[in-house]
Amino acid sequence: MGKTVLIVDDDPTQRRLLQAVVEKSGFSTLQADNGDTALDMTLGPDGANIHVMLLDLIMPGRNGMETLEELAAKRPELPVIVLTGKGSIDTVVKAMQMGARDFVVKPASPERIIVSIRNALAMKTLVGEVKRLKKTNDGGLKFSDLIGNAGTMRSVVAMGERGAKANIPMLITGESGVGKEVIARAIQGASERSDKPFITVNCGAIAENLVESILFGHEKGSFTGANAKHLGKFQEAHTGTLFLDEVGELPLEMQVKLLRVLQEGEVDPIGSKRTVPVDVRIISATNRDLAAAVKDGTFREDLYYRLNVFPIAVPALRERTEDIPALTEHFIKRFNVQEKMNVVGAEFETIELLKSYEWQGNVRQLENSIFRAMILSDGHKLKPNDFPQISGLMPAMATQTEDPLTALIKNVSEENDLSVNFMDREGHLRTLEDIERDLIQFAIENYSGHMSEVARRLGIGRSTLYRKVREHELDVESVKSA
Repeated sequence: MGKTVLIVDDDPTQRRLLQAVVEKSGFSTLQADNGDTALDMTLGPDGANIHVMLLDLIMPGRNGMETLEELAAKRPELPVIVLTGKGSIDTVVKAMQMGARDFVVKPASPERIIVSIRNALAMKTLVGEVKRLKKTNDGGLKFSDLIGNAGTMRSVVAMGERGAKANIPMLITGESGVGKEVIARAIQGASERSDKPFITVNCGAIAENLVESILFGHEKGSFTGANAKHLGKFQEAHTGTLFLDEVGELPLEMQVKLLRVLQEGEVDPIGSKRTVPVDVRIISATNRDLAAAVKDGTFREDLYYRLNVFPIAVPALRERTEDIPALTEHFIKRFNVQEKMNVVGAEFETIELLKSYEWQGNVRQLENSIFRAMILSDGHKLKPNDFPQISGLMPAMATQTEDPLTALIKNVSEENDLSVNFMDREGHLRTLEDIERDLIQFAIENYSGHMSEVARRLGIGRSTLYRKVREHELDVESVKSA
């Protein structure tokens, strides 16, 4: 999704100049001519849609410093770039102390302004990602931090929040890659053990002869290679949560010992002469059908019922495709920070492509695909051809390799009776430039000159639309006034 920049300046000429610079770089803009209006917009119900503020310091009424002070108290996460014609050192220091992210002296070059906006957005993303990682590592991840709000996920969140309040074992089921560990961490964060250890064990990745030692610990010299005492995951998780991922892969012998620990609340380390009491909240996860495994004799029935006290089924990504846009934006932000990239989002056609794909690997596959696409991309927005491994498997999308506007000309002309003619009076094919001009003119007239809507319907950015309007010398103002 494109970012929105709020331009706050009492000079209408300055606002128009800044608007042209900002929109040319692919951002959307809003405008305010004073501090009070700016605060109403940023602190109002739609304030979350404003991502950066360009703030003039010298304005009548509530000036820039007063506006900045109010924002620092009520919305400190909003990046503010201060603009002024008076660049004294004292003014710079005061603005920075009050929370401004950058300081630009007017008149500033377009490049300087855009670099400042991009840096402010990158810093905001970095701060958000650091906070999220800190929450995850410290056990403070909450269900409100999860990405997406599909109906099928809302039931998962409701069940998770309810189960987190009790100290009962929980079993999270779902296909590989749906985010079972993330759900487990959110349960931990919503429980009374949120500030306690969260220890994970991938039961399917441990060598069979090491499972007992890793889970329950061992004493020094208890077997060949035991050169030091090892506590084991249960003791590491004492007072906290132990997450047993892929619990269905545990060997039967270990299932017996795990059942005993759950029943008795104590572990028996290898080589120890006494048992060790442990206070652990158990959350298990599996992509297997454990009920079927019980019937097959590969999973103990008594352990199954012990773990499956409070089951939560996480849906596959293809069952909650409405979460794909939010997940895509989240992964783009994260990789921009981690890999120092500069991708601002994904084209509308790209999101539609991602939503129509099956995603057998679920969220993990989507994450990896976006990372690969960002490396392949040569623009600021991800396009369908940046996902060759997906579009190549979908003939309907793969055939659309031409420019989005060219494809749209074909589609709308075939599906609608529009006055966009392909042939000239002599029966020869018209040039693509002429056909494109007619289509853009038709779109402008059809949507009454509302350029944001025209750009969205044509599947191109506003800056691209304005460039094409200038190239074709199209009349927009007369349509707006009509």
